[in-house]
Amino acid sequence: MKKFIIVCAATLLAVVAVNAQPRAIGGRVAYGVGFSYQHSMGLDNMISVDVDFPGYSGGIGAAATYDWIFPITSWTQKGEWNWYAGVGAGFGFAWPEVFKQEVAGIKQRTSAGGFNIGVAGRIGVEYNFWFPLQLSVDWRPVIGPAIAWSNVTYSGNGSVIVPEPQKGTTCGFGTGALYASAICIGVRYLF
Repeated sequence: MKKFIIVCAATLLAVVAVNAQPRAIGGRVAYGVGFSYQHSMGLDNMISVDVDFPGYSGGIGAAATYDWIFPITSWTQKGEWNWYAGVGAGFGFAWPEVFKQEVAGIKQRTSAGGFNIGVAGRIGVEYNFWFPLQLSVDWRPVIGPAIAWSNVTYSGNGSVIVPEPQKGTTCGFGTGALYASAICIGVRYLF
């Protein structure tokens, strides 16, 4: 019973400590849009979690980074300037898209999708107003492998020879995550 009370007290203290830390919630605007959450881990560290919906395809991406905060004390405005840098992990998934075309009487239907996973880095600058609002500009690429797949089927009107269906998987480096939705403007509510 004594251990149970100690565990409950430690859990309660941990919850109070986590809830006492400053947080920020808001959005990111880049080539797509996203949701952003930051949780302070003291005066000079934070954890950032982002969920993005890229504009270049139907899909979803997410990244979490541990960031170090460096105050910019030479800029003396009413609010507070910081720059930050961090590292973490990220992934993305593109929903399968269907493309249709017709060439020489043969209808082609292509379904393609993919995903990527890798290391996420972040560097940026933020301005915390004297009221509970934060603006930021940062670059958060995800560097790692990407896998894409496609399925191509053909159909004809009976008078042409129809090729066999084709399936393919390609593995490569996820270059799209280096620039698409990586440079963004963030707007967050501080609480």
